[in-house]
Amino acid sequence: MCVENQTSPTELVLLGFGQVHLIKPVLLSMVLLIYLIILTGNFLIIGLITTSPRLSSPMYFFLCNLSSCEIIFTANIMPNMIYVMWSDGGIISLGGCITQFYVYSSSGSAECLLLTVMAFDRYLAICNPLRYSSVMNFKTCCHLVVWAWLSGFIGMFIIIITISNLQFCGSDVVDHFFCDLEPILHLSPSDTSLVEMEVLVYAMVMGLLPFLLIILSYVVIFCTIFRIPSNIGRYKAFSTCSSHLASVCTYFGTILILYLLPSRQRSLEINKILSLCYTVLTPLLNPIIYSLRNQEIRACLESVIYFIFPGSNKQCTKTQ
Repeated sequence: MCVENQTSPTELVLLGFGQVHLIKPVLLSMVLLIYLIILTGNFLIIGLITTSPRLSSPMYFFLCNLSSCEIIFTANIMPNMIYVMWSDGGIISLGGCITQFYVYSSSGSAECLLLTVMAFDRYLAICNPLRYSSVMNFKTCCHLVVWAWLSGFIGMFIIIITISNLQFCGSDVVDHFFCDLEPILHLSPSDTSLVEMEVLVYAMVMGLLPFLLIILSYVVIFCTIFRIPSNIGRYKAFSTCSSHLASVCTYFGTILILYLLPSRQRSLEINKILSLCYTVLTPLLNPIIYSLRNQEIRACLESVIYFIFPGSNKQCTKTQ
């Protein structure tokens, strides 16, 4: 509990990565370049999907929402992280810190659910192709997407209310480059067991359960693919879900390492590096994965290049 002469801090100090003067220009340039690549890649995917009739299937509708989610996720953390790295530390208000954690965790939860919806979409397309068009219609797609977004942001809001009711006094130092849950709870002398219980239940429902559903979906998908008699048929079936599977592995792999392994057995610097992988490298990989491994997106991207540099035929035309 706070004593009488202690007041709640209005501003917090983000320490960032500490003293990295020797490599700061290189590290800062790399992070800035990665952020620009993430924004460019995701905006390019959204632009191609919204303007190309060839990319009008439910899979690309979900991918468009996934890219939107990653833009929100990275825009919430990376600009302030770049400022903290540039200044060897930064100042953020207590309310801003809690808000950053809310947007970070909510958009991450929405991404988990969107990846689960995409797994369900691939399951229907490969295992029940005759029912795919009737089940995965536009109305169903919209309902699934709205459910994913609302579940992530409304569910996390309950935890944020509990965190806001905690007392904060004493230390105003956050030894991290953004406001994650553990650094925030370290600032409070209050009993945080209720928050930790809520976060555990939330993580089980919004993280572990979707991951298990994705694993189950792919077990059934692989069993169906292996029953396809021709090698060409198996390759075509697997190619339709390979990008999503790669995205799931990179996203949930870092989550499992960062949040399920005991953090107290790791140093603060190791935790920062793992958080950096989750907040920077994983969002970087998704646009690359979907751009390089998806033939239709590559074809549409080539058509844009052909439009800018005339002399070649467009490939991204409606194929109905």
